[in-house]
Amino acid sequence: MIELRTPREIEEMRPAGRFVAEVLTTVKAAAKPGVNLLELDEIAHKMIRDRGAESCYIDYHPSFGAMPFGKVICTSVNDAVLHGLPHDYALRDGDLLSIDFAVAVDGWVSDSALSFVVGNPAPGRAEADAKLIRTTEVALEAGIAAATVGNKVGDISAAIAKVGHDAGYSINTDFGGHGVGRTMHGDPHVPNDGRAGRGFPLKPGLVIAVEPWFLETTDEIYTDPDGWTLRSKDGSRGAHSEHTIAITNNGPVVLTAR
Repeated sequence: MIELRTPREIEEMRPAGRFVAEVLTTVKAAAKPGVNLLELDEIAHKMIRDRGAESCYIDYHPSFGAMPFGKVICTSVNDAVLHGLPHDYALRDGDLLSIDFAVAVDGWVSDSALSFVVGNPAPGRAEADAKLIRTTEVALEAGIAAATVGNKVGDISAAIAKVGHDAGYSINTDFGGHGVGRTMHGDPHVPNDGRAGRGFPLKPGLVIAVEPWFLETTDEIYTDPDGWTLRSKDGSRGAHSEHTIAITNNGPVVLTAR
């Protein structure tokens, strides 16, 4: 069911968005060569406890997950792009790290993600990694710009896809954006490729996560033996950018702006 939020409810969602942005900023700053993914998860977990917030991930067990997630952030490294389960891995110079984080504050959820290179770029990878990351960011900006009253979900999808395709990337539509509210994942689904003018009409009060993610040389993925982490089928790197936005009569409002 697609739910529309009142202006007052959107205001009530702002603290969750600010907190998600704060956690992502803090975890990114801590993600240096030699730091373990489990340490990053613990940083986020402590911030959740200190804030009195509620993790959307730790007990999350959808049909595509092998078991409850058990951690509070997603940490996807290099050829992993989504749902990266934090594990005993020390970051290295040149790793491409994507962090995804969703949390509930006072009953309202926000969801956001970012990608960056840890430490110094890997030899021969600087330009390719920068292009991949920047393309997801530009696609996110294009998707948000298309999230205006009177447009449709397909306009967001088409805007994201144009940026990705123009950069030479193929696009997987198995996972994409989604409604956000009292729970992390709701309707409508917002794929990263689609036809303009099609789909659910965008109305004031609709709150969605827009999240382009691209792989460097494929659109095929597989699930890691950990039962969660999604990796590129050909071993190429992935990047992921995401914001939670509210659609209003005055244009889209980014609730998770950093």
